[in-house]
Amino acid sequence: MRDGFVKVAVGTPEIRVADCAHNAQACIALMRQAAEQGVKVLCLPELCLTGYTCGDLFLQDTLLRGAEEALGQVLAATEELDLFLAVGLPVRAGGKLYNCAALLCHGELLGLVPKTHLPNYGEFYEKRWFEPAPEEEFLCLTLCGQEVFLGKHQLFQCDTMPELVIGVEICEDLWAPVPPSVSLATHGATLILNLSASNETVGKADYRRALVAGQSGRLLCGYLYADAGEGESTTDLVFAGHNIIAENGAVLAEERFASGLTVTEVDVQRLAFERRRNTTFPAAGQERMDFSTFSLEMTDTTLTRPVSQNPFVPEDGGHLDERCQEILTIAALGLKKRLSHARAKTAVVGLSGGLDSTLALLITARAMALLNRPMTDIIAITMPCFGTTARTKSNAQVLAERIGTSFRTVDIGEAVKVHFRDIGQSMEDLSVTFENGQARERTQVLMDIANQTGGMVIGTGDLSELALGWATYNGDHMSMYGVNAGIPKTLVRHLVAYTARQAQDTDPQLSAVLLDILDTPVSPELLPPKEGEIAQKTEDLVGPYQLHDFYLYYAIRWGFSPRKVYRLALSALGGQYDRATILKWLKNFYRRFFVQQFKRSCLPDGPKVGSVSLSPRGDWRMPSDAVSELWLKELEDLT
Repeated sequence: MRDGFVKVAVGTPEIRVADCAHNAQACIALMRQAAEQGVKVLCLPELCLTGYTCGDLFLQDTLLRGAEEALGQVLAATEELDLFLAVGLPVRAGGKLYNCAALLCHGELLGLVPKTHLPNYGEFYEKRWFEPAPEEEFLCLTLCGQEVFLGKHQLFQCDTMPELVIGVEICEDLWAPVPPSVSLATHGATLILNLSASNETVGKADYRRALVAGQSGRLLCGYLYADAGEGESTTDLVFAGHNIIAENGAVLAEERFASGLTVTEVDVQRLAFERRRNTTFPAAGQERMDFSTFSLEMTDTTLTRPVSQNPFVPEDGGHLDERCQEILTIAALGLKKRLSHARAKTAVVGLSGGLDSTLALLITARAMALLNRPMTDIIAITMPCFGTTARTKSNAQVLAERIGTSFRTVDIGEAVKVHFRDIGQSMEDLSVTFENGQARERTQVLMDIANQTGGMVIGTGDLSELALGWATYNGDHMSMYGVNAGIPKTLVRHLVAYTARQAQDTDPQLSAVLLDILDTPVSPELLPPKEGEIAQKTEDLVGPYQLHDFYLYYAIRWGFSPRKVYRLALSALGGQYDRATILKWLKNFYRRFFVQQFKRSCLPDGPKVGSVSLSPRGDWRMPSDAVSELWLKELEDLT
């Protein structure tokens, strides 16, 4: 349960209709299996202690007594298990019968939550037997020797993990226009349990899945949907045991046409963070809500939920192509508007033969096409200097030719030497001044040619470089519109690769040069080459971009603590990088992210394309003189 991860499960026991003793043992067996797997919250189906399909037997005292006795057996079994359980049964109270969820933990009956919306259409006849949940009042009754409240306005909070607050609704409640889970979530529930008995018909599973995922997204919660299955009567219906666990709009685990457990982990810290940052998530309403507390042992949770190695990049190939097309279109539309608004006659791109400038040129070409303007309105400029290799210079020229842009070569070597002479910088002193002098000279060339041609300089720096401050202040840091500003480095590669695949049949030469650019080491090329090869590799200096993009996503998008980011990195990337490497570059990430904020505080405009942006006018507002000690201190004793 540390770091907010709660192992949860939904289960479908193999029941017998009206055989309460058998059903109790089937539920207890699932409970024990769940506990052995470290599950802390288990949700079982609607009316599973009797079976949902008992019909008029629900009115028989014999069945109701059997259900109460079965609950007693299950309750006794929870004494030895460290888990919170929701189990369904019919409950008599105040002369009426209610379809209830019983909530149990460590031998204590915490509450009874009755179903609010009773279906009485199609194949359903629940109003024949059951009463809807009382609107406001709580009913107090004695069940299994314990006094307990029955009512829909109940929440259950874990005292060892306060972010874990559980609310309950039952089957049809989710399908209603205003489900009870809305009020439960706004009063603090981060985990909604749904005990269900939803029969199967063709196409219903897709709608059910969409409902569960959508509700978890709207309510910024985890949602556990436990469905009836094997053993329910098949007189007229079939129950498929469609079990679903979702979190914040995404399905984490799912089973259908199977009995047993579906297990994963819900991250309640992540949900709590998202609610804090989401200003439209409402505060609690006027309903009276009763809180009960329970305790679970605080343990480390073994992660089985998927943790993507490249969280900015879809893992499915078809979805990746779709995402690439969408991102390129968003960025191009942003630039199209800016070029049109500024009445820019040209778009000036510094083309190095590297990935970022290649992507900037590809986006600029799309923007020009959207404006129905010739590609020659793009001026691609290569500016060789002391670190430029023949490979990158050639690739820049070929790329510009294949796209059809205007192309210029401006050798800045002599200008930089004059500048170094003016400021007293030795050519043998390969310090940061040696590097940054070249970067600033290139920016000056681009800006002045943009002035000459009535154009705009298109920025090439990407999101990962902005996070690390890997840009020369007022050098490549500056432009008139930064089209790559919302695109992390790991995604830059896929966008260029996508364009290469698209060009395979129509322009094999363009495809080939893009593939060679992808195969070129990432480098600013500011130090002299060694034997004609790139001498300065960015990832040797600041660390692997795969790691930094991973850190960026979880530290900034989700606000995770450094320890939690480290834990997730070990889970996702431990097979590629050892612990020392992951920790080294994580510390480096935090140091650079804080120290380099001053560069982000004065960024040029640029389009947001994904869930993370570092624009000082948009998503990220941070003082330039904030310090990183608290974050780094958290990593001190990790190895």
